[in-house]
Amino acid sequence: MTVSQRPTDRHAAMPLRRLFMRLARSTSAVSAVELGLAMPFLMGLSLTGVEVVNLALIHVRLNQLAITIADNASRAKQTQVNGAPQFREYDMNQVFRAAALQAEDLQIPTRGRVIVSSLQVNSSGGQWIAWQRCWGKNTWASRYGTQGTGATGTSFAGMGYTTSKMTADSGTAIMFVEIAYDYKPFFLGSVLPSKLIRKEAALYVRDDRDLTKIYNPSPVQTVATC
Repeated sequence: MTVSQRPTDRHAAMPLRRLFMRLARSTSAVSAVELGLAMPFLMGLSLTGVEVVNLALIHVRLNQLAITIADNASRAKQTQVNGAPQFREYDMNQVFRAAALQAEDLQIPTRGRVIVSSLQVNSSGGQWIAWQRCWGKNTWASRYGTQGTGATGTSFAGMGYTTSKMTADSGTAIMFVEIAYDYKPFFLGSVLPSKLIRKEAALYVRDDRDLTKIYNPSPVQTVATC
């Protein structure tokens, strides 16, 4: 023999049943619920978009920095009363100082490396890296060799990452700039890995220049060796 449900229990269940039915029919909070469900995806998409834009800007700025350094190195000189103008260690350091001001927020000294090479013609008619100077605490080396590469013979093809290498003409020099930069993601550092960005630029020396060496007259400057 079973005990039937008491009337008070039935009456207590009625408001709950009505409440559930009203909630099932209600559409007043659908937008809020949908927004809550979509928010993680929208946030991820927004942060990814910002990251892509930031990476694109870094590429553009590094490319412009390489061009500026090559341009400044191709123009700098000290005029001599007798003889061709000289390029000095002071001039090279000034080029690096200008680059530091242009890209101060990129933290090149700690996260990058700038390599400036003077591509010239050797005594055999071949290409060689007559001198090379570096800026930045990182130790990335040039893709094409160190100072003195190609000093003799004609085996050194020149500089440039394309199949057609850049070569200097006799009696002049090319200021070839390489930048290596350790890019760290702006927002998604825990998801996206860091990557090495490399940029290159090159310009012919704009005027006559003594190509024998970089001079270091008094007061002697610190040499930015590689």
